[in-house]
Amino acid sequence: METILGLDILRRDNFEILKGRKVGLITNYSGVSKDLKSNIELMLKEGIKIQKIFTPEHGFFGISDGVHIEDTYHPKYGIKLVSLYGKKLRPNEEDLKDIDILVYDIQDVGLRFYTFIYTLVYTLESASEFHISYVVLDRPNPLGGEIIKGPRIRQNLNSFVGGYFLPIRYGLTVGELALYFKKIKKLDVDLRIIKMENWKRNMLYPDTGLLWNVPSPNLPTFSSAICYAGMCFFEAVNISEGRGTTKPFEYIGAPWLDEDILYNELLKENFTDIAFRKRYFVPEFSKYKGEVCRGLEFFPLRYNSDFIKVSLSLLKIIFKYFPDKIQFAKYNEVERIDYLIGDEETKKDIMDGKSWQEIYERWEKEEEKYKEFIEDILLY
Repeated sequence: METILGLDILRRDNFEILKGRKVGLITNYSGVSKDLKSNIELMLKEGIKIQKIFTPEHGFFGISDGVHIEDTYHPKYGIKLVSLYGKKLRPNEEDLKDIDILVYDIQDVGLRFYTFIYTLVYTLESASEFHISYVVLDRPNPLGGEIIKGPRIRQNLNSFVGGYFLPIRYGLTVGELALYFKKIKKLDVDLRIIKMENWKRNMLYPDTGLLWNVPSPNLPTFSSAICYAGMCFFEAVNISEGRGTTKPFEYIGAPWLDEDILYNELLKENFTDIAFRKRYFVPEFSKYKGEVCRGLEFFPLRYNSDFIKVSLSLLKIIFKYFPDKIQFAKYNEVERIDYLIGDEETKKDIMDGKSWQEIYERWEKEEEKYKEFIEDILLY
């Protein structure tokens, strides 16, 4: 049975709760119904007054990662597009002076380092500060609602790619995330979640019956999203994670790597939920643009394939065999890999040659505390 999105539930009710309100719509190209109709078009047809559209990273149209975006106007409707990934990351009082309700409708990927969820919490905080109602149109967590994995990010590592004590895989829908942020920040905000129908916690995106709703340019397929769960760690080192190719996060490599060593050593892990092959590739942009990279190509064999353990194993192998070649990038004098993984201990574990099993065992207590914290906010 096909999952019915929060947008479709509100549409079925003719957007009644928004009528007569001055709406600030927080959305992007992913804001479509199950039959692929634009949320803006659907709302305007029902006479909903959209005052402004607020957009996250990649803007409204899906431009490249990390590009700061200026305010502009919708080319068809003339509605102002306020960028929350440019000069500011959250709306200010001037942005919200003519708004009395904010509506969030963006497809998430279910991982702590995905920036859209911080646009969610920042706009929630602004709604609380300026006494504006807030509605979330719920959407599926593509990676499901059962698997929780990773350390709860340390407070000293909070950034726009991780914060609010979330683990790497947090297992919440975007509506549940809003409730999590409200609880952990003790926000005084009038928050309403428009729940989905026909979604269960054990469902991954292909189980929903919905077409893949590309969340950002470098996650073109569900397969790339599965790999992204762990391969995102390679953003923090001088190894290509496949950006600039047709399979981002499904390749890793660098000109100085030896694909035979990677392949033979990773085979020893006996991972049954993935397949991989030796692969040469040439990125068209990003790291090693125009250079031949030597590495591996990955294939998830199951929807719930675990690429966090794969990436931890790969990093251990690379550090063991190429200690003089691997370099860890820094951000604000902190290792970027610490920001992505969420603690300072894991990098040390990798350098000490610890297995992914040992790292997972250390994470377990934090995962259990997180599960206890979210018990009263689960909607499904």
